[in-house]
Amino acid sequence: MEESPVPLQKGPHSILVLPSFNNTHLGTYTCTASSPQGTAVATYTLWINDLQQKVFVFPQESPTAHVQVTAKLEQPLHNFTVCLRSFTDLTRPYSLFSYATEKQSNEILLFKPKAGQYELAVGNKLLFFTVPVSLAESEHVCVSWESSTGIVGFWFNGKPWPRKGLQKGYTVGVPASILLGQDQDSFGGGFEAKQSFVGEISSVYMWDTGISNSEVLGAMHNKPTQTPIFGWRNFPYKIVGDVYLKP
Repeated sequence: MEESPVPLQKGPHSILVLPSFNNTHLGTYTCTASSPQGTAVATYTLWINDLQQKVFVFPQESPTAHVQVTAKLEQPLHNFTVCLRSFTDLTRPYSLFSYATEKQSNEILLFKPKAGQYELAVGNKLLFFTVPVSLAESEHVCVSWESSTGIVGFWFNGKPWPRKGLQKGYTVGVPASILLGQDQDSFGGGFEAKQSFVGEISSVYMWDTGISNSEVLGAMHNKPTQTPIFGWRNFPYKIVGDVYLKP
């Protein structure tokens, strides 16, 4: 693995194998073979729990149904990026991504209050982005935030929007309860059916860094160029209630 020693073992037919692996082994591996005839280089990216070509389907309005992201964040966040794709014909308000702590239910919230508008909350402070109104069309969004400047980046279907500012100097806390499809008004709960998501969510990624325009495009096509905290190619989750993982 690039810049990181990995406990490989030599298996049958001189194949190198990982006897066991976990999230610390995610990433891109490079193998170089040399002989008098020349040198050959091959690369391979290892993912765990890969959900590529799949979506979470939320079939109906619910006061309970959601997907819990079971990744454990160890350190507070001074930067973050969240990307995801949604597909719905809802016109009422709904929640897409909710990150809550014991102290703050809206530590990070990606919410759609109405058609043509996205809402981002950081530490319960709100920022809005206006987008084209669409009905029953897939929408991909990315949001990034950095504490040192408070600058928020927003991308809609791969296109960057003008940057804005929010919560300069703030720190996003841990431990976190991270959910898809419901808005947490308390740690892991406090849901309202009228804010629940109905439709499909996929291609969910979160980083503890910012993101570039080219990296947004990579996330759109499930080909991230940097390893996320969690993402669609290595997605730890638990389904609660009436939600289904489908092709």
